[in-house]
Amino acid sequence: MAVVKPFRGVRPPREIAKDMACLPYDVMNTAEALEMAKGKECSLLHITRAEIDLQPDTDTHSEAVYKKSTENFALWQKKGWLVQDETPYFYIYAQTMAGRTQYGIAGCASVDDYLKGIIKKHELTRPDKEQDRMVHVRTNNANIEPVFFAYPSVRDIDSIVRRIC
Repeated sequence: MAVVKPFRGVRPPREIAKDMACLPYDVMNTAEALEMAKGKECSLLHITRAEIDLQPDTDTHSEAVYKKSTENFALWQKKGWLVQDETPYFYIYAQTMAGRTQYGIAGCASVDDYLKGIIKKHELTRPDKEQDRMVHVRTNNANIEPVFFAYPSVRDIDSIVRRIC
């Protein structure tokens, strides 16, 4: 069984969470990200797709993009748009597609469990996408967007999610 642990999340205050919410970085191009972030100063896209704050011809994998992401991540924390919890928690995560919502928990998973095959790959991700997010995570010292794992139903987890949601 995979090791999953609670962590001290960095998240927005409730009153701005709606403006910060966005689609995952990899389901849109730069132009779409720019349009989606328009008028939303605190959109998470300024961190996950930081090229939208640079010149239009900027290479999305350039050092300047990762640097801007790090600057924005620090600025969001300084402005109080992202605040780290004092205590480690498991968080409830929801994903809605085509009118159907799936719920689960967000926690820290072991890299060793992934490398040993205990956590199975759910897709064949393109190497350039993997490399981009590895640099993004290392640069920010944070995984800004969660990875959605599927897991067999666990009665205790299901009960907690139902009670809270």
